[in-house]
Amino acid sequence: MTATPNVYDAEPIPEAARAEIDRMLQSGDLFRYTAPENAPVTLLEQEFAALLGSKYALAVSSCSAALFLSLKALGLPRDARVLIPGFTFAAVPSSVVHADCVPVLCEVGENYRIDIADFEARLDDVQAVIISHMRGHTSDMDRIMALCDARGVPVIEDAAHSLGTTWGGRNIGTIGRVGCFSFQSYKLVNAGEGGIMVSDDADLIARAVIMSGAYEHNWTKHLGAPDPEIEAGFARWQNRLPLYNLRLNNLSAAIIRPQLPEVARRVRDGRANHDYVADRLNTSPWLSVPAKLPPEERAPDSIQFNLVGLSDQETRAFAEAAAARGVKVQIFGLSTDNARAFWNWQFLPGEMPDLPQTRAMLMRACDARLPARLTRPELDMIVEAVLAAADDIMAPDRAYGT
Repeated sequence: MTATPNVYDAEPIPEAARAEIDRMLQSGDLFRYTAPENAPVTLLEQEFAALLGSKYALAVSSCSAALFLSLKALGLPRDARVLIPGFTFAAVPSSVVHADCVPVLCEVGENYRIDIADFEARLDDVQAVIISHMRGHTSDMDRIMALCDARGVPVIEDAAHSLGTTWGGRNIGTIGRVGCFSFQSYKLVNAGEGGIMVSDDADLIARAVIMSGAYEHNWTKHLGAPDPEIEAGFARWQNRLPLYNLRLNNLSAAIIRPQLPEVARRVRDGRANHDYVADRLNTSPWLSVPAKLPPEERAPDSIQFNLVGLSDQETRAFAEAAAARGVKVQIFGLSTDNARAFWNWQFLPGEMPDLPQTRAMLMRACDARLPARLTRPELDMIVEAVLAAADDIMAPDRAYGT
């Protein structure tokens, strides 16, 4: 029996990174502020901002750090309420708690996107919003921005899974006040760990740069060219903000930079792989891949699908049958201590929220890795294993009418 493909290894780091890494290892020049200008992290910020079409970018130690700094840079008061979707990774409510704010959760539908009616109902009592494009699924950003703009509520985009995704032709991460991305190994661009935030708001970025750890006048090394607006922000906030020291190092930047030209190709291949697998899975009466929203062009490196008509016992049996065929399918609500199931966020202040719609979705929502590097025969192996697992569990019931 042929082994199913390894879906966990990332793509090789481009050869172009090796000479720069070797130079830094020889010099020990790993700290972003050692060089007077044009350090690898500074160049990464300039290149990433240009890639996204943003004025500014700040590279930091993780996407979680970027979310935290975004909240702190907004100048929110202690115990400010921050609205987040009930389907996200535990790092998102954690960043809210770290920022001395209070997470408020809203419902998410069967298509993994924010329930706009529930979102609107909870919006009047919050001071900020984090929109998690969870697993790359984009909620209705037109409605969300209209609702938030009307109330003057700033929007942070958690775009950890969405580098390369567009909404109505605009890059995800550039629609809200600030967008945050991840360079963790399972993301489109891999540095092992790392994150970056983008914004057109000079004062917000100036605050974030200083709090990220730009002590004394190291903020000058973030400038690629004279920029009176952000320089005024730096001068305004110098010595007035705490330093959290969440900087990215030069070695990580050297690994990331050669991957940026690969983004378009990875997006193209990942989308083609996802759509091919989705079409095949949707041929099963027990599997359903929700359709994207019309303005959305995704950049997926995984696939999510819902189980239709299965009991809890059958759902567990399906996951076991897929695993026996070499394909790991994570079921968000049934995987032990899953960090994406909101009831496991026991660090949340107050009572655990009641989100019945989100809970029901998570109990049947499946997740499988689908990196862009997979070939068509490898995709076929994954699809056939998943379809056969569903048949194993449900086909006897259909045959006997029970």
